[in-house]
Amino acid sequence: MTVVDRLRAALTSEIVALAKAKQLGELGPEAASAATFTLERPKRPEHGDYATNVAMVLSKPAGMKTGRPIAEALAKALATSDVFASADVAGPGFVNLRIKPAVLCAELDEVLRLGAGYGHAPAATGERIDLEFVSANPTGPLLVSHGRGAVYGDAVARLLEATGHRVVREYYVNDFGNQVRLFAESVRAAAASKPVPEGGYQGAYVRDVAEHARALGALEQSDEALARTCVMLMMRGIRKTLADLGVAFDVWFSESSLHEWGAVSVALEQLRAGGYLVEKDGATFFVGKGDQDDKDRVVRKSDGVFTYFASDIAYHADKISRGYDRLINVLGADHHGYVARIKNSLEALGLPADRFEALLFQLVFIYRNGELVKSSKRAGNIVTIDELTEEIDAAAGRKGAGADALRFYYLSRSANTNVEFDVELAKKESLDNPVFYVQYGHARLCSILAKAADIGIAPSRDWALLTGADELALVRKVADYTQIVAQAAETREPHRVLFFVQELARDFQSYYTLHKNDPVLPPKSVRENADWRATWDLGLTQARLGWISALRVVYASALGLLGISAPERMSRGELGDPAAGEAEER
Repeated sequence: MTVVDRLRAALTSEIVALAKAKQLGELGPEAASAATFTLERPKRPEHGDYATNVAMVLSKPAGMKTGRPIAEALAKALATSDVFASADVAGPGFVNLRIKPAVLCAELDEVLRLGAGYGHAPAATGERIDLEFVSANPTGPLLVSHGRGAVYGDAVARLLEATGHRVVREYYVNDFGNQVRLFAESVRAAAASKPVPEGGYQGAYVRDVAEHARALGALEQSDEALARTCVMLMMRGIRKTLADLGVAFDVWFSESSLHEWGAVSVALEQLRAGGYLVEKDGATFFVGKGDQDDKDRVVRKSDGVFTYFASDIAYHADKISRGYDRLINVLGADHHGYVARIKNSLEALGLPADRFEALLFQLVFIYRNGELVKSSKRAGNIVTIDELTEEIDAAAGRKGAGADALRFYYLSRSANTNVEFDVELAKKESLDNPVFYVQYGHARLCSILAKAADIGIAPSRDWALLTGADELALVRKVADYTQIVAQAAETREPHRVLFFVQELARDFQSYYTLHKNDPVLPPKSVRENADWRATWDLGLTQARLGWISALRVVYASALGLLGISAPERMSRGELGDPAAGEAEER
């Protein structure tokens, strides 16, 4: 149960008591207990911890013209509450609430009790979801543009799992059709040092595939067999790239298998029987009768070759047949029209189109020294995920630094907004680098706890000693975490969690700076005195360490949902200031 849930229960209890006491006009206890109202953070902190519209919601069933009388009665009743420190009426019936510190700090006990499970719903309490993402054509390595879909899809999957859903991650391998044939022809041409076919692929990676194919003896095989080998070689690299990026899949579904099983032909025959297919100029078109898509779509060309759309119809029908409650596809923004046509085809097959959901993400722009980097797979001048992560790893001297940087940048904006990735900034070991700043914040919390253990001070849960406004402000932020995770999952917006952890890092940094003269741990100059434990406020220090322990748990949990590592120790590089507990040495 979240803090908001507990506060909502407390408010409902007060409202029901007022209704029973006939203080709310015509409103009875049953109607009071069933009221649905908001409980949100005010835009201005000075207005309180939370604001509620409960009085306005109840005014009509109470037979009152405004909610103010109810708000005033509620504010008076809350004056003796064990939960609320104050309640002030605002406007026509809003009530601004302040929570007693003990109630807020009780959330720290929940954090420490649940640990990594804090903020998560019980498992398998939601939907069974198939989440398909990446699904890049196996005709080249994964580019930086593909990476955004990979990281966004993975973060959405983590959020859905954290809120109780069962998620199957699926990669749809487009190993059928003209593009795969062209890729194999390009590989064969590269092996023979001949020009690539029209519309084919070129670049160093094509020559690499050609050498591997030669070593496997695949160049002597038929065109179809060579195409399968080329796809296998590319998928081997794609799997490794995704694994290095922290992205794993449960299902790798082959498009060609749909044709081998006859699933495409079966789906099209079902559409034909329903009157959804027509023949025009020797080709077969899907003609939807719903309002999702107003264009006729080719499913079989005049040369008899099935289109990608034909495969997609059978593929989504297959996914629904597997019993999922929801199908989610993560797609580039240029697939906007695809959504309508899939829903239309599902409706034509008599399948529940409302189970299908598409998440679209915008472009990624790479900058080096202020200059935009352009790339093209077919032209051969590409920027791959591997190249970029390896470059950042080398600069940081740590495997995984590049993956952390890409994940951070990809998730730093709403999926509806373009991402600009500054390579040189991402390589810096300084607090100017937003990735470094956030990870350094976690390392700082860890270092303070480690130093405390070294000097023999253990955390406590004596929260009554935490009376500082800045400490309580951070407790309020921790109390928001569960709700933020739930909202991020519901809206499919992992950037909400990243914004949260950025704010947590910033607010603790602010606290840390403000407390230069009142540090969490006794500085070395104090500890040089043999009687320092008798003069230092150990009780407050221990309570602060318990508070920091809770902050660290939530911090690490948020980074985990983003798939970003939470290092326990970092070096501030050019600043020359290791995150090994600076505060305690002041």
